[in-house]
Amino acid sequence: MTTFVQFHLLTSYGPSNPNRDDQGRPKQAMIGGVPRLRMSSQSVKRALRESSFFALDLQGHIGTRTKQLQDRLREHLLRKGASDKVAADAATLVAGIFGKLETVKEKDGGETVRATTLAFISPDEWKLAEELAEKAATGEALPKDKDLKKLVLRRADGAVDIAMFGRMLADDADFNRDAAVQVAHAITTHAAQAEEDWYSAVDDLNKAEDTGAGHLGETAFGSGIYYQYVCVNADLLIENLNGDRELAARGAEALALALPQTAPAGKQNSFAHRPMAFYIRAEAGPRAPRDLSGAFFTPVDRKLRELGANDLQNGSIKALEQMTGQIDACYYDGQPEKTCPPVNTLDGTGTLADIVRFVGQAVRGA
Repeated sequence: MTTFVQFHLLTSYGPSNPNRDDQGRPKQAMIGGVPRLRMSSQSVKRALRESSFFALDLQGHIGTRTKQLQDRLREHLLRKGASDKVAADAATLVAGIFGKLETVKEKDGGETVRATTLAFISPDEWKLAEELAEKAATGEALPKDKDLKKLVLRRADGAVDIAMFGRMLADDADFNRDAAVQVAHAITTHAAQAEEDWYSAVDDLNKAEDTGAGHLGETAFGSGIYYQYVCVNADLLIENLNGDRELAARGAEALALALPQTAPAGKQNSFAHRPMAFYIRAEAGPRAPRDLSGAFFTPVDRKLRELGANDLQNGSIKALEQMTGQIDACYYDGQPEKTCPPVNTLDGTGTLADIVRFVGQAVRGA
């Protein structure tokens, strides 16, 4: 049976704008007929991939998402002593394995070759691409089409972030990878809306009589308690890593460390938002995954008395635990999923170290 590891986190954000929409405002959503603040799953996954927990704990096992493979391969071949034309032709041949290419004009008037879409490339594939480009540069005869792609592309290898979050190659679905980790959009547990901050900057060299501002501007921000849900298919994670169970466990442990301590970095210099989750619940087992966002369709601020809470933080915890108990009662005869004691910083119970151990053991035992 498939083993699923699930995370439920509650995190308080002060005034901030970690994930902006096309107008530069905090992303929002209508949930239960009430406006909420929202952070997209894409922004959360990006923050996880860029976190120090992934960079240090999974060093050498992180992929690169880029359109610039041709340029990097060309530079690699030039360093190896190839001529400009030979390097460019060989790099274009190999970069085309990952998708269609186009010529793009640079600001300085020059031209460069870019992929039309981002390619998610594992460290193993990057190394194989460099080796293949070197062979092409020496004039070695190479196979064509799919046989050429098989020399570089892999269905499974040691790239943990690709194994977790998946990838799509539009030109060759045979080498797509299904995501083993699903990340929901984070939403506030209560009603919340974006606000405007009007600000001015003063010209330091203004004379005393020059009383006006040197610059006027505005920026949007919001504040709230966000619920974040993440689900890991442990069996698929191991499969995506070519059966390397220990590497899958290390990846899941890095994820458990990063989730409560990592945030999208939008406007971070302006707002210095560096929150840590005040509540973390981890579950593991073969049951069908379920998120607990239904606990917040009636916003917590409207049912504090019903929940027996005096504030939004405790109310959010109680709403989450109440929904968990109700699902267990109706679907599983009151039997809870296997879980680790939750981290609750409000009353000082549970530890992140215990959560990490629990998650690692669940994946190793999958």
